[in-house]
Amino acid sequence: MSPRRTLSVAGEALAVLVVVALVAGQVLGYPVLLGFVETGSMEPTLDPGDGFVAIPTAIDGHVEEGDVIVFRAERIQGGGLTTHRVVDQTERGYVTRGDANPFTDQDGDEPPVKDAQIVAKAWQVGGSVVVIPHMGTAVMGLQSAVTDTQRLLASVTGSRSLLGTQGLTYLLLGLSALLYVFDLFASDGSERDRTRSRDRDRGLSTRTIVAGLAALVVLTATASMVVPGGTQEFGVVSAEFDSESPTIIRQGSAETLTYRVPNAGLVPVVVYLTPASEGVTTDPERLHVPGRSNTNATITLSAPPETGYYRRYVSEYRYLAILPTSVIDAGYRLHPWVPVVLVDAVIGVPFYLLGTWLVGSGRLRARSRSRDGVSTLGRLLNRYG
Repeated sequence: MSPRRTLSVAGEALAVLVVVALVAGQVLGYPVLLGFVETGSMEPTLDPGDGFVAIPTAIDGHVEEGDVIVFRAERIQGGGLTTHRVVDQTERGYVTRGDANPFTDQDGDEPPVKDAQIVAKAWQVGGSVVVIPHMGTAVMGLQSAVTDTQRLLASVTGSRSLLGTQGLTYLLLGLSALLYVFDLFASDGSERDRTRSRDRDRGLSTRTIVAGLAALVVLTATASMVVPGGTQEFGVVSAEFDSESPTIIRQGSAETLTYRVPNAGLVPVVVYLTPASEGVTTDPERLHVPGRSNTNATITLSAPPETGYYRRYVSEYRYLAILPTSVIDAGYRLHPWVPVVLVDAVIGVPFYLLGTWLVGSGRLRARSRSRDGVSTLGRLLNRYG
């Protein structure tokens, strides 16, 4: 492959990565690798529509004063994801403020930000945020156009009841990305066909196809572990009286409630329930949930001696139980993402090795595009349409 072609493929692969990261962020509800701001509260650091590199707190959860964080606000603009800077740290949580704002969020109605609310940090080099100018503007414009188009398609085809408007968008984008990657490799094989028609190495490698399928299986397994987990918030009222509600607790005492852990899949899962704030205990801290069943845990919520409203958090981590529990335990003690990597390796590596053993290491020869000038996707549509 020529240096020019290498740079072209690298650029196209980077573009695909950007699209995949943005779509994944929309599906999961928080930025993955890339984020952007929609308002001017972070000017001049981030103008409206500017993007930034987002580091998930699952990778780097160390937050300190000066960091720009993405957190789930309770009151700011009605609640939701907010990107502001940490200006102080107290016993109750972090104090945040937009660079363009004259007052902190906590001077308003927003309570101090807890670690459990933070989903990502903006990547900074030398104390300055790495900014991607106008990325959000382009994304929002594209998102608006796609949303309007797919709303019309959903209404015409009746797919609204099946996927919803956003679900249809994700499906189309995902399918387009897969077809693009396939066409990218197949086109490269066709270029070699034109220049080296007798070369045995022409065409799309079967190993590439098997690797793509293995990656798809690994992504599915990762989603089944990451998406159902997360952090659960409990609002506790420390009151001067007793109540039948488990979240209205007499000051200085505690109440217990049942926490239901479902498993909709066929594969059993190992689930860890970890207190993510003060005033919370879980029993047990680790559960084994069989496939297509539910298991209950007990959560104890404590109210401080002072009356008022307090927030309590419990983090849930789940892993497919295809490894010995002792191995998952050891990985979890190192970092909650370690068992995810181990499970993915156990699934992906054998899948790839078995696939290459079954199909061999040859190549699927792509027909030269010089005959008709039609792309791989076009030939598929012409053949089967």
